[in-house]
Amino acid sequence: MKSHLLSGLFLTLSTFTFGLTEAAQAAEQLHQAVEIKYLKTDVQDTKIFYREAGDPKKPTIILLHGFPTSSFMYRNIIPVLAEKYHVVAPDLPGFGFTEAPDRSKFEYSFKHLSEVMDGFTQKLGLSKYALQVFDYGAPVGLRLALAHPERVTAIVTQNGNAYEAGLGNAWDPIKKYWKDPTLENREALRQFLKPLGLAWQYTHGVKDTSLVAPETYTLDSAWMARGENEEIQLDLFLDYASNVALYPKFQQYFRDYQPPLLAVWGKNDPFFIPAGAEAYKRDNKQAEVYLYDTGHFALETHWREIAAQTVRFLDKHIK
Repeated sequence: MKSHLLSGLFLTLSTFTFGLTEAAQAAEQLHQAVEIKYLKTDVQDTKIFYREAGDPKKPTIILLHGFPTSSFMYRNIIPVLAEKYHVVAPDLPGFGFTEAPDRSKFEYSFKHLSEVMDGFTQKLGLSKYALQVFDYGAPVGLRLALAHPERVTAIVTQNGNAYEAGLGNAWDPIKKYWKDPTLENREALRQFLKPLGLAWQYTHGVKDTSLVAPETYTLDSAWMARGENEEIQLDLFLDYASNVALYPKFQQYFRDYQPPLLAVWGKNDPFFIPAGAEAYKRDNKQAEVYLYDTGHFALETHWREIAAQTVRFLDKHIK
């Protein structure tokens, strides 16, 4: 009896793995087959840039990027997701092709970024949506979920943290800034904003760095060099503490609403470590967790596998 059960389990796992491999191959073929639109809209007097693909009549998934990048990070998986879903990927204010308003006129806080994204969803008439979040996109997206839990149909988090256990040692100098926001501690963080620091975030923990497209960190460096963007990013480093303060509320949201949740994680990420991915299972019985042997920007090296896993997950939960 035991041998039959083990044989059945092996067959099920083999079929599942083979199915994902086939899906990853299909993702490669779809990559160049879907039309993507590059659009802008005004929200709170700020021009928000976004990428849109897929049929608007189909279920929507909103892709929220992180630091120091933009919706460009989703360039490979958008065509795959758009085959079955309506995909919307905005750039946050101060990032990518979205405007970076003057700091004297625009509050660069995660609370305000989420309010702008809330306005963005309303401007586009998005009343129901799944969220795919990464890094900074996680607290922005989870703030949306707290404000409108009835709108969120599912969550895919790629190294998007909601637990203190998930904060790696790379946060130590930023935590020091939270505790003592002096000019000296602020300046110590500027290394993260320079070209070498930006490139390191893409390549650390990656076995084969030739898989990381150099235009990623090169574009980020170009955007970082505009206007007062370095100061904007340092402001957001300081304000990230407000997200950590909200972690208990995010966790209560998971317990109360049990949204379908998929965590796909680069396990060598120095910022958000695997413990943060595994922690989702404590509060959300529907959480699925998959770790990949790569770094912070897992989509640079494992986009085919993650895209296939995401489509499988959404197909299971989104109607």
